[in-house]
Amino acid sequence: MRIGIVCYPTFGGSGVVATELGLALAEEGHIVHFITYDRPVRLGSGMANIFYHEVRVSDYPLFDYQPYELVLTSKLVDVVKHERLDLLHVHYAIPHASAAWLAQQILKAQGIRIPFITTLHGTDITLVGRDPSFEPVITFAIEHSNAVTAVSESLRKETFEHFPVKRDIQVIPNFIRMERYVAEVDQEMRRRFAPNGERLLVHVSNFRPVKRVLDILTVFLGVHQQLPARLLLIGDGPDRNAAEIMCRANGTCDDVLFLGKMTDPEAVLASCDLFVLASETESFGLAALEAMACGVPVVSTNAGGLSEVVEDGVAGLLNDVGDTARMTTNSLAILKDDGTLEEYRKGARSAAERFDISRVLPIYEALYEKVVDQVKANGVHQ
Repeated sequence: MRIGIVCYPTFGGSGVVATELGLALAEEGHIVHFITYDRPVRLGSGMANIFYHEVRVSDYPLFDYQPYELVLTSKLVDVVKHERLDLLHVHYAIPHASAAWLAQQILKAQGIRIPFITTLHGTDITLVGRDPSFEPVITFAIEHSNAVTAVSESLRKETFEHFPVKRDIQVIPNFIRMERYVAEVDQEMRRRFAPNGERLLVHVSNFRPVKRVLDILTVFLGVHQQLPARLLLIGDGPDRNAAEIMCRANGTCDDVLFLGKMTDPEAVLASCDLFVLASETESFGLAALEAMACGVPVVSTNAGGLSEVVEDGVAGLLNDVGDTARMTTNSLAILKDDGTLEEYRKGARSAAERFDISRVLPIYEALYEKVVDQVKANGVHQ
């Protein structure tokens, strides 16, 4: 099949999953065209069956805000026509789904019928989508997609709670390539970050308020008071400055390392002992899953889809949002001795295997075939 993938090209989970999906489809022999404003962070160059089309917005002085959605629509029309695409798969509702619908209508007027699938990833529903000014557009785009998927059952339920959507939404979970994640500890890296044999805690996020990074530091402080430990913070964002101020106030800056953004954090993750996630909401929890794939257990909140990913008592321990005292206790319970930690390591790796791409890719391929066949049979979207 000839598939167009529309996504945000950033470090966020939706962009990472969309890119990995495209790469896996290309390996299966499908022709994949990425259509976005920058090359996705995990997309290399010169790969077979992979093409990239940049959506470039001109700096026209008439507009205070450049019309990205309209430029994206035009690019979709162009790529569908000239690359003879069979379908579009858009990740994230705003503005990709509405742009895909408009492109679909333009192409329909030219005698070209192109179906599109919308995948809901999280903040497009749980945060952005709750803004009343976006609700009519998101509802319309969901209702008029040829198929809609959500990355967790939790996100599916939230969509129905917050939008007057009547159509079905299929849950297809996020995924990882298990082969990409090695559970073996890089001893040289381990010595670099834990020169005195400290336990290593790690957190990965975009440091937005919803991630509650200060809760991570509170948990670490409690652990640090009980045993030698260091905290690695991977990522960057609006709450980084507050986190730096907090660790200075606590006198823990020598043991809290801000590593910044990383395209491939797997080696660092695999060298750590515990992944800590304090999010107020998570549609899925891809960062937690990546840690589990590296054999790193997780102490997290039970928000959103995290309980569908982190097998409580096996891959880690779940906690109520904001309960940093319980998170500290559970962190210490996992880290207290090597035997317990090793059991959780094995459990984390085993639980992650449920989300290997080899199990998820066939579900997407079956959905693609179903949607394309329906359009060929009916000439209209379902």
